[in-house]
This record gives sequence, structure tokens and C-alpha cells, in this order.
Amino acid sequence: MRRALKVPLTIWGKTTIKSFLNLSVIFPRHSSSASVVNPEKNGTTSRDSNGKTNDGAQPLFDGPLDVYLSKIKSGELNSDAQQKNVVERLQALHRELETYQPAGKQKTSWLKRVKENNVAVKGLYLHGSVGTGKTMLMDMFHETSNVARRERVHFHKFMLDVHKRIHRLKQSQPKISTTLGTQPFDAIGPIAVEISEEAWLLCFDEFQVTDVADAMILKRLFTELFKNGVVVVATSNRHPDDLYKNGLQRGTFLPFIDILKKYCEVIPLDSGIDYRRLSLPAEGKVFFVGSKQQTDPHIDAVIEEYKQIQGTERDLRTLTILGRKLVLPVTYGRVLDTSFDSMCRKNLGAVDYLEISNEFDVVILRDTPTMNLSNRTEARRYITLIDTLYDNKVKLVMSSSSPIQELFSVGDLSSHDAEANMALMDDLGINAKSELARSSIFTGEEELFAFERVVSRLTEMQTKEYWDFDRHAKSSATGSTQSRSSSQKS
Repeated sequence: MRRALKVPLTIWGKTTIKSFLNLSVIFPRHSSSASVVNPEKNGTTSRDSNGKTNDGAQPLFDGPLDVYLSKIKSGELNSDAQQKNVVERLQALHRELETYQPAGKQKTSWLKRVKENNVAVKGLYLHGSVGTGKTMLMDMFHETSNVARRERVHFHKFMLDVHKRIHRLKQSQPKISTTLGTQPFDAIGPIAVEISEEAWLLCFDEFQVTDVADAMILKRLFTELFKNGVVVVATSNRHPDDLYKNGLQRGTFLPFIDILKKYCEVIPLDSGIDYRRLSLPAEGKVFFVGSKQQTDPHIDAVIEEYKQIQGTERDLRTLTILGRKLVLPVTYGRVLDTSFDSMCRKNLGAVDYLEISNEFDVVILRDTPTMNLSNRTEARRYITLIDTLYDNKVKLVMSSSSPIQELFSVGDLSSHDAEANMALMDDLGINAKSELARSSIFTGEEELFAFERVVSRLTEMQTKEYWDFDRHAKSSATGSTQSRSSSQKS
């Protein structure tokens, strides 16, 4: 049962909170130098994923262009020529898909189209700087689409699911022995069929490749998906040619780029404006900078407020994730009180952060340090944590030793880390003076690039508009009523 609570906030330090906090809290049946951002909830219209109103009426918007123009007319968005160009191409794809059927249902066989070297319907790959509106436009397209079998998913989450499917399928298959020995079972084809049957329109947010395990299977996976007639729309901060840049064994990955560009039209979106940063925090703060002694009192005050809102006391929670136990010592209902050390110095990953996002509406993250190459592993976990919280619209209250723009720098490697790099190069047979020695795994380039996105997202996560959003409410791109600056982000 959901209870939407509207509660006045207290006075912290010398700053008076004049507005109110809306917090949508789920109660399970089984039972800042100032202040917190204190938004007033905007109204929304409830529609299903086709843009239909909850009374069963027909869609109010005929495609993403209709939505986009209506938001400009109402003042929710600024006019942006580059965004308009992209949304017009999305509208054209919207029209093409009205008469398209995936492989096996076309009048013209897939084999004949391949022989003619012709792609029936090309998807779209939108790339550009952070905060320019890529995700917003893709969501308009997805939510107004008439395709029943469609899915919108963060690319990292999609790949996690693919690896889970592969593991499950391999576990269920008997080993095949021949005169050449035991032959490994190739699960990619059957998994691609599974995915294609579930959804043949795939909308990927934040298409990026940083993991060598992902890089090695993408060509085979997407070759099969496209063969099955799947259409892909994706957003990314990188041009396809820059995906997995300087990654290990990138030569094996390069054929995937050609396949992606064959089946997706590549469109830039880079107006030079980061709309996320135009929405400054409302009254008060949810991020606190300083020493632990300086920031803990403000964090504790936030917790006291949530305890009163929910009527809950401190509790220990244990989550079971893929058979493992994740113990969270300090929780308050739907609020998790934790620290950087607990989330990023322990052996946790995206699947753990995703489960946390499902269980909690607010995460309080204490004592975030500055990061560089010396603690690159922790930095990667932190990037994944923030991406997961943001993608699931979890509220974040955080304390750190420095401003978010200064949280990560390359820095100098310690002698210990330099020796570790040399040992890894030796294990991989890489000469320290070769081109491979400049791979991102050694230089930190990928982390620096990812942190640009993290800084943009952390900025947005402080805003009134972000805190207004009720992630439990059934919403769509056609129904949201965000402000001009925050709506145009992503």
C-alpha cells in the first residue's frame, strides 16, 4: 500500500525550510549547511505505455514529435533546433514501425533482404554530450509507440540480464563430448531468440561498453538480434566508433561497430547545453561537503526527519541476491543509511545496486572520498552505483570530502599500483611501450569520461524536479509535467 506523505521540514542550522517534502513511501504489507530539497509535487496524468489515458481513451499524442511540440507550446521545454531534428527522425521511425513486422512475418523473406544487402527498417543511435536531451527524446518515442513488444532498458542492465540468461542456459545443458573433447555450448543464438520473442523494439539508454566480457559477445548477440528483425534505438555519450575505446582486445570488438552502423542510423545531438545543470538545487541541499564531523550532524538531521515521516526506527535488513546475503545494518523503512566504504570498497556490483534500488526510495551515502587511479576499482563501483540510482530515480543524500566536480582525477599511481599494472601487462603479454599499454584499463580514460556523466547526474539529483518525481507512479513521457530545464535533460 502506498502512502503519499506531505510533511513540513524542520529548521536545520540557520536555514528555515519554507516549503514541503513529498515522499512516496511503500509500506510492505508484511510489514543542509542547511536542509533537504523540499519539493512541491507537480500533477501528472496517468497513461499506460501506449500513451492512453487510464480511462481507455485513444492516445493523445501521435508520436514523439507531437509530444515534443506540445511541450514547447506549453512552455515545459525550450525550442532547440538539434532536438527538433532528432525528434523528427524519431517520428519518421515511428511511422515506419506502424507497418513493419519482424523477421518471419514479413512478406519478403529475411534471407532475400540479406542477399540484397538491404535493411528493412534501420534503428537510431543518438549520441552527444551529457544532459542534451537524448534520453528524454527516446522516452517520448518509446512511450508513444504502437509496438506492443517493446522494451526500454538501461544498456548495462540489459547486459547483466544477458549474462544471467547465458549462465542459466549453460547450466541446464548437458556437456557434449566428441573425439575433439568436450565442446562448449553456445548459448548466444537461443538467448537472442528469447529476447526477440519478448521484444523486437529495444530502446537502450546509456549505450556504452567498458567490460571485456560484454565486448566479446556483442557482435554475435546483435547479429542474431538483427537477423530476427529486432529494431534498436539507443542513446550514448559516445559515437559508435569510440565505443570500447582503448579497451583490451578491441580488435575483436571492432566488427560489432560495423554491424551497429549498418542497422542503426547514427545521429548526433550536441547543442552545447547541459540542461541538467540549468536546474540548480531548490531551497536547501541534499549534498553536504566537508569533514565527517562537519557533515554527519546534517545527515543525522535528515534521518530524523525520515524517521518521523515514516514512523520507523532503525532496523537491520538482509537482501538475498543470486544466493548471496547482503547485510545492510542501518535502514529506516524505505530509507537506507550507508557509506561509501560499505557500497564501493566491498565486492559489490550492478546487480547488488539494482536490488538496493528496488528496496529503497532514499539512499543516504556518507563519507564519499576523492578518487583517482589509486582507487580505480572503488571509482568504478561508485560510477555504477550512481548510474543505477539515477536510472531508477532513487533519491540520494550524500556527504563528501570535496565538491562533486572534484571527486575524481587521474592523479599519480602509487608504486604499488604501478607494479600491479606492470604485473597485469606481463600476464597479458603486453609490452609497456606498446599501444596496448595505453589502454583505458591502465590510463583511467574510461573513468574520466564516465565521471563527466556522473557529475551531470549528481547535479540533477539535487534538484527540486528530481525530488518531485514519484518513481512508483505510473507515468510516461506524454504525462509528465516537469519544468523547462529538467525536462530537457539526459
